Amino acid sequence: MSISGIARFGFRALIIVIWVGLQGTRVQAQQRGGTVQTDKVQPVNSGANPYRVIRDWAQLSLEGRPWGGSNGVAIDRDGKSVWATDRCSPGTTPGCLGSMANPVHHFDESGKEIRSFGGGMFVWPHGIHVDRDGNVWVTDARAPSADDLKKFPGEQHKGSVVVKFSPDGKVLMTLGKAGVSGNPPEALTDPTDVVTDPGNGDVYVAESHTDVSDPKLVGRISVFNRNGKFLRTIGKAGTGPGEFRTPHALDFDSKGRLIVADRHNHRIQILTKDGKFIAEYDDFGRVSGLAISKNDVIYTADSESTEKVHPGWLRGIRIGSLNDGKVTMFIPPHKTDSPDGAMGEGIAIDAAGNIYTAEATLRGLTKYIRN
Repeated sequence: MSISGIARFGFRALIIVIWVGLQGTRVQAQQRGGTVQTDKVQPVNSGANPYRVIRDWAQLSLEGRPWGGSNGVAIDRDGKSVWATDRCSPGTTPGCLGSMANPVHHFDESGKEIRSFGGGMFVWPHGIHVDRDGNVWVTDARAPSADDLKKFPGEQHKGSVVVKFSPDGKVLMTLGKAGVSGNPPEALTDPTDVVTDPGNGDVYVAESHTDVSDPKLVGRISVFNRNGKFLRTIGKAGTGPGEFRTPHALDFDSKGRLIVADRHNHRIQILTKDGKFIAEYDDFGRVSGLAISKNDVIYTADSESTEKVHPGWLRGIRIGSLNDGKVTMFIPPHKTDSPDGAMGEGIAIDAAGNIYTAEATLRGLTKYIRN
């Protein structure tokens, strides 16, 4: 090869190396999360902690099996018994594919399992919500992939839906088309959570749980009436006000405002029921789960903060007021072999003020009793 040829080859090689490096930086930045605004916020890793921790509070005694990873936990309308989802198998994937284990569980106030149901219906059970009538809503945050179907043939008609159950496990309604990711009203894309308007029963569904580096990323909240008729979509994928990247949890406050855990953007967003942006709170971390008390205290679970994705922030439970968005209490993560520890994803509070978290990595339910 001539000297000029070697030079041209070397130049092309250098360009390739630079391009690969830039692509790696871009992907890493997308995985890191946050926005220009939230990146300026000083980490909030301290506060009062008046809680006593009870790990492994509830056991799956009806089936006599270990917990799969869990995301969803909710309080029954009685104010004291607890509902939760799990993913049927010890790993995070494939979850419930190929299994007849029941992923929806109801426990009394002592942690004894009362009932379970939903076996053979789900791919990756996720969020759970109990409405004003005591019905139980569960999201299925994945549709089977091509690789899943090679391993579990015949399971293509499951996943990416929201299912409404009666308290005894009867299916009352399904939103979305099972096994299909798409747009409402025909389908949903990897729904993460669901909440119903306590006033009129409208159903709000958070989408999606897909890879945020996907150029076709979905980030929205789809709204249906209580009978399942599609009404509207709120928001889109993005980092601006009223935009989302992995809206991971939903709730309403006492004023009827919609509160959204915009996880990959490292913030809480407050919206009207029609989706108008009201405010953003950035002191609660990379929020996976949220719950709101009757007096508008917000309880959040940060299960993902690490030095890579959210530098300086610790995993944990942050508690504060929706009036000013300031954190007043902080419960640190569980100690584990990981230097970052572990914290649950879903979070709920009972009428007595006890906190419950659904553990995705350690698995099971944790109860926090206020001293």
